[in-house]
Amino acid sequence: MSTTIVHLLRHGEVHNPEKVLYGRLPNYRLSELGQEMARRVAQHLHGEGRDITAVIASPLQRAQETAQPTAQAFGLEIATDERIIEAENYFEGKTFGVGDGSLRHPQHWPRLINPFRPSWGEAYKQQVRRMHAAVDSARTVAAGHEALLVSHQLPIWIARQAYEGKKLWHDPRKRECNLASLTSLHFDGDQLAKVVYSEPVADLYPGASRVAGA
Repeated sequence: MSTTIVHLLRHGEVHNPEKVLYGRLPNYRLSELGQEMARRVAQHLHGEGRDITAVIASPLQRAQETAQPTAQAFGLEIATDERIIEAENYFEGKTFGVGDGSLRHPQHWPRLINPFRPSWGEAYKQQVRRMHAAVDSARTVAAGHEALLVSHQLPIWIARQAYEGKKLWHDPRKRECNLASLTSLHFDGDQLAKVVYSEPVADLYPGASRVAGA
């Protein structure tokens, strides 16, 4: 059986001075630090001699910008796949918190009643279906080689939870999917053999701590 690796790369840090939940909103670009993260991931993958034959990104600007250095390093064009876009979220465009955020307004509270679906956005099962379908397509395109898919924290995490047979509802603070991190899916033929998580730009995280975002 041939081995194929599909790397799920979360985009780099985003320029978001208003600190809103930007979700699928357009024109949210990488910050200067995010651009450096994208360059460093490309250097990491190329320096390791990875066999990347396909670079595929979410249509959102931050994902496309994160994909660009790796595509250039491997002499590839970026393909775009709508299936690996950020999850839909009712709170998109709003600040999210109790103080001066959305949670201080009672009209938003019904959106929080069901964390298992979740009630505030796209169903977890729907995210699994589209992400796994995109991974299957990438695995076919890069059969016997490696593909890089640039996506977003929640879809990547939910896809991994499903691959590992774990429950989909979870505490968002415990997601193992930092900025510019790689969740690498190793397939032997059609079977997932292992999942490897890595943080090639960990030294760029402020205080070497987890960085929140979408």
